[in-house]
Amino acid sequence: MSRALHKRWLKVTAVVIGSFGPVCFLGTMSPTAAPARLTLDILRWRAFGTTTYASPDTRLLSALLGGFLLGWGVMIWRLSSSVYDQAPEGVRRSVLTGLLAWFCLDSAGSIASGDPSNAAFNVLILLLAVGPLWRPAKPDRAYGT
Repeated sequence: MSRALHKRWLKVTAVVIGSFGPVCFLGTMSPTAAPARLTLDILRWRAFGTTTYASPDTRLLSALLGGFLLGWGVMIWRLSSSVYDQAPEGVRRSVLTGLLAWFCLDSAGSIASGDPSNAAFNVLILLLAVGPLWRPAKPDRAYGT
């Protein structure tokens, strides 16, 4: 794996994470909640339409989650474009640590809340987000190290 591949994959990771932000945001308003409801139905392996998003508490949590996810995705994108060249291994390890922290807590919470199917989806999302970042990159000529 090259550093150039890692740098490109960080952008994939940013999009994977950040794309959930707008979906969650749409769940905050009844007229636009369908994508968020569908996402929850899929993650919970429920029949489509069983998630209502009717509770104001759910909509508030969706707003918070959407903001955090979009912000996390933007941060990873910026790390790939502004910091990676100076500290490729530090950026790689930081992103991996964040992904593993998310995976552990989200999966444990999913299981504890009675939705273990989301933990299974988390494995797929983790594998997609991590991609080739699981191993250190070999130095390449583009980076001169």
